[in-house]
Amino acid sequence: MSQNTTPTVVAICGSLRPESKTRTALEQTLSVASANGGETELLDLREYDLPALDTSTDMPPAANRISATVERADSLLLGTPTYHGSYSGALKNALDYCGRDEFAGTTVGLLEVAGGRFPGGACDHLRTVSRTLNAWTLPLEVAIPHSSDLVVDGEITDDALRSRIEQLGRELVEYAGVDDYPEAAAIPTDPV
Repeated sequence: MSQNTTPTVVAICGSLRPESKTRTALEQTLSVASANGGETELLDLREYDLPALDTSTDMPPAANRISATVERADSLLLGTPTYHGSYSGALKNALDYCGRDEFAGTTVGLLEVAGGRFPGGACDHLRTVSRTLNAWTLPLEVAIPHSSDLVVDGEITDDALRSRIEQLGRELVEYAGVDDYPEAAAIPTDPV
């Protein structure tokens, strides 16, 4: 990404629920990314007819659209509800249609939402997947416990959580294109 390019930040929502707390948190993170200069898009998996991956068949059109969207992103935000200590099957299936060509060198932020008090496993698993695909995961992750208390009527009700979401939104823009940093950040020095 050149320094004159507006970074593209794409969030993938791994929740299929109509009143998704994951989607709410992703939308708020994207709002901050947009306010900080990013061009944002929410990839809502409810809108894609995506069968379970079968590598013996051609890629369905929905998978091609997802793959193309992921590939053009400078930063990705993967958001999921916590299911049995990991991420959702819908997100897993969408990610299975992507590979290193789409993810390599991309900055990835992670966000998970739990109904109970033990979030964190999904972020661990998504970090492993992202690194396997040669992406750069941000050190900051957002894990939301007790989501029925902290995400109410489309709003984050906790100030500390809201602050973390805002920081994640800023970092998705700030570190977009991190794969180019060694060259982009090189500061010319005067000969000594």
